[in-house]
Amino acid sequence: MHEQIVGLYEGNAAAWDRQRGRELFERPWLKRFLALLPPRPRVLDIGCGMGEPIARYLVARDARVTGVDASPSLVAMAAARFPEHEWIAADMRALDLGRRFDGLLAWHSFFHLPAQDQEAMFARFAAHAAPGGALMFTSGWERGEAIGRWQGEPLYHASLDSDDYAALLEANGFAVVDHRVRDPACGDATIWLAQMRPASGLDGSA
Repeated sequence: MHEQIVGLYEGNAAAWDRQRGRELFERPWLKRFLALLPPRPRVLDIGCGMGEPIARYLVARDARVTGVDASPSLVAMAAARFPEHEWIAADMRALDLGRRFDGLLAWHSFFHLPAQDQEAMFARFAAHAAPGGALMFTSGWERGEAIGRWQGEPLYHASLDSDDYAALLEANGFAVVDHRVRDPACGDATIWLAQMRPASGLDGSA
């Protein structure tokens, strides 16, 4: 069922654009994320959708955004809204840009992958994170799968447990800065904020 996610968003891109709230209750966490980054940071937005509201917030704060999403229609919307930034239609599971970013964001996107694909993503996060770079993503709060409904179709989600995420971050050179389970101030999202250790050795240094 997880393989239907891309087609679901691609076939309903206009509906997602209408329905996605712009109130930005995520703002406090985005501020914390940006506080870990240098001025004019290079940010990789993994699962960027149509670029609103999160990429818009980042752009307004002088971030240089590279957005990746598996839906070409959503990527086209983002490119039309923010043509001075970079937008790529690609599956995050094949992410291989050959460069590193000051910040990586996978907000309400990564959790559509099945557990084994989520595990594999941490090496890709590490390969794209500059030393000292920040990673913020949302997840579930316990291991399992959940099937929601959107546009009359099943919407797949999966999660590892918290110990698994913590171990994957540690193994790939990230230190947890904060972790909040079902934050009521952020739409009940479960959030991880981590930072790549400057001397992790993952890029051949130290």
